[in-house]
Amino acid sequence: MDSDRIPQHPDVRTITLQRVLEALADPVRRSIVTQLWDAPEDLRCGAFDLPVSNSTATHHFRVLREAGLIRQYYVGTSRMNALRRDEVGEVFPGLLDAVVAADRRSSRAGAPT
Repeated sequence: MDSDRIPQHPDVRTITLQRVLEALADPVRRSIVTQLWDAPEDLRCGAFDLPVSNSTATHHFRVLREAGLIRQYYVGTSRMNALRRDEVGEVFPGLLDAVVAADRRSSRAGAPT
């Protein structure tokens, strides 16, 4: 990994509930979190099924990263994304479980997210 290309990530001890909830308020960002939750391994940015342009997706990934929800790193030219499931779970136990479950219920019901 080229450490010069790794974006900044907040320390888990500095993550605030306000910032996390603001990041998760957007349905596209909840979809990213749910897709990472379900993935057997980290995903490159282009592997997500998102209803937005690449530049808008980049914005959503940045918001999630700055809120402390995902970790990004490079493998070759691909920017990889990992859900910080364990770290976030230490600070806010059960939060991601509840968000993913609610996102799935909304998706199945066809309700606006």
